[in-house]
Amino acid sequence: MANDDRTKIIPSRTPESAAMSANVKRAMAITAALNRLTFNDADEVRALFSDLIGKKVDGSFLLPPPFYTTGGVDISVGRNVFVNQNCTFYDLGALDIADDVMIGPNVSIITSGHPIEPSQRRAFVIAKPIVIERNVWIAAGATIIGGVTVGENSVVAAGSVVTRDVPPNTLVGGNPAKVIRSIAD
Repeated sequence: MANDDRTKIIPSRTPESAAMSANVKRAMAITAALNRLTFNDADEVRALFSDLIGKKVDGSFLLPPPFYTTGGVDISVGRNVFVNQNCTFYDLGALDIADDVMIGPNVSIITSGHPIEPSQRRAFVIAKPIVIERNVWIAAGATIIGGVTVGENSVVAAGSVVTRDVPPNTLVGGNPAKVIRSIAD
């Protein structure tokens, strides 16, 4: 798993959880404005997305709305990144997207979750980073779970649920996603 030393645990009813909630409210206001835009408003989408993540995105970044996130400030995006419609990024654990990545429609990238034990589920949030390396394609409807690195040049098949690292230059698919084959140019 990617960078387990970067795992965050945020207990309920603490200053950390209050800050997390405030950031969610901020992100919801920005994404509401972003989601009123159209494909033809690419410059305005880039400006709002830059505001959302707190850093200027490259002019090659393209995101046709709608888009959803729980924070935004823990997202970093490289050059020539395409995020298709109706994607959801839960970025509390940090989400790093490298150059030349394509993300299909209805993809969910979820860095956070809750404990499995019923008595602990509402006690805290656990967040682990996700790293998407250069030239990755994540196809429609895939879900990437916290703690995963998707290796360079890889493809995640449509509808897959990725719970483990994806080796570079591979096609993965299924639930849970497994290596289907190697990808060679």
